[in-house]
Amino acid sequence: MSEWVQNLIKAKAEGTTDYQIENIAFTERLKMVLKEAWDIVKSIVIYVIIGIGIGAAMHGYVPENFFEQYLGSGQWWTVPLAVILAVPLYSNAAGIIPVVQVLVAKGVPIGTAIAFMMATIGLSIPEGTLLKKVMTTRLIGIYFGVVTLFIIISGFMFNLFL
Repeated sequence: MSEWVQNLIKAKAEGTTDYQIENIAFTERLKMVLKEAWDIVKSIVIYVIIGIGIGAAMHGYVPENFFEQYLGSGQWWTVPLAVILAVPLYSNAAGIIPVVQVLVAKGVPIGTAIAFMMATIGLSIPEGTLLKKVMTTRLIGIYFGVVTLFIIISGFMFNLFL
């Protein structure tokens, strides 16, 4: 865990509330919140730009039948490959649904497309950067490993049953 999280746990165990700031006006709290939010945005903006650049490069330079050829064959490696391809991308659930729709329409199996969607949302580089604020590198590695494993299992199951 990060040091500030450990300090919170320690303060709570000791019964102290030093970590809480009392009697601050709403406008002052708002300034603190905005500053903290801006610090988070600054720490991940480069990764968001890289993810957008990779997505744009894939859109502009990857041949139209690439995904169908490599992800639509139904081979065992298509689901893990979809998960790996999704990690550098950054999107929310609403933003990735049209991409998944196109992948399925172009012949990518539904489980592979769903694995791609889940990995884009849950395994992105900016996601890891945000988690770094409250987790150790080892714990983030465990998180990414477990989530990756279950996304791949889910993709295989969807491909098997649908």
